[in-house]
Amino acid sequence: MKKIFPLVFFMTVGFLFGQKIFTVDYSSQADVKVFVVDYESQADLLVYKVDYSSQAGQNDGKWFFVEYSSQADKKIYFVDYDSQADLKIFFVKYSSQAGWRNKNKMQLMF
Repeated sequence: MKKIFPLVFFMTVGFLFGQKIFTVDYSSQADVKVFVVDYESQADLLVYKVDYSSQAGQNDGKWFFVEYSSQADKKIYFVDYDSQADLKIFFVKYSSQAGWRNKNKMQLMF
């Protein structure tokens, strides 16, 4: 029983947190520094912007941008150069395209 509880707890907690994102004004305020690449093949994460917070995914690239930092799961800062970024993203047109291309970077958005 003791071994099952932590597993169930962490699985449940993972489902409670969607990807609600707030864009900060300064890199020092950010949890993650992000660069938007020109091509899908260059991205670590393919991002789809959803219209409602209830549509935000669980670290699957479906982001909802919130108005206030207190509402956010993650605070990001958009950098000017890819060498400054922790995470490279590409915005996709359809939600089915969203997801990780480089799973080694997934921990950045937990």
